Amino acid sequence: MSERKSSSKTLFTIPLSRVYWGRRSNRAKRAIKLIREFVKRQYKKAEKIIIDNSVNELVWSRGIEKPPRRIRVKVEYDEKEKVVKVFLPEKK
Repeated sequence: MSERKSSSKTLFTIPLSRVYWGRRSNRAKRAIKLIREFVKRQYKKAEKIIIDNSVNELVWSRGIEKPPRRIRVKVEYDEKEKVVKVFLPEKK
């Protein structure tokens, strides 16, 4: 018998330039929310989205006022548990 794949991995480049339209005082917070919304749009059946601490640290690395304009992430989706995990891709 063959087993079906229960998880999938995908790389995304998420544009965060929309975050810069608003106030400077909460851009990093809105960037994290935007990442969560982007992943939710891609994986509609997901019940839970987990953002890794390394992604959070990268967004907050230059402070609350200057998050990166775009971020490259690796997304893993577990179909059995319906959980999406967002990580930074490994450097080669």
